[in-house]
Amino acid sequence: MLPFEFVIYRSPVSQQARRRELVRQWTQEVRNAAAGLWRGQPAVDGALAVSITHLFDRAELDVDNMPKPILDALKGLVYSDDAAVTDLTCRKRNLKDDPQISNASPILRQSLNRNAEFVHVLIDDAPLREVNF
Repeated sequence: MLPFEFVIYRSPVSQQARRRELVRQWTQEVRNAAAGLWRGQPAVDGALAVSITHLFDRAELDVDNMPKPILDALKGLVYSDDAAVTDLTCRKRNLKDDPQISNASPILRQSLNRNAEFVHVLIDDAPLREVNF
């Protein structure tokens, strides 16, 4: 089950979007993308690390407004409760700057080869006691 990753080929929607309907639609789109790969497996429990990366080619979203709709979309599907997320990494990179990505998974490599905007989400077990700075 873990690690689990998926990609959404579009720009994310900010938690702060004025039109709440856009946030609701984005959350549902994220959930549908994850559900298509999660395939009915039970939600996992325990400490989880979530990594969200937005690779963009035009206007970017503030990184602090990106995770909440994504985390909400995965609640009850991939994990029982978002309190299980103990580690969160959220980043944005401009594709025009030729971002250097090491240890890319096949899904991430395939997405990078498209050279178009996307959001990559990776969920894995969190290190229980380790804190890296």
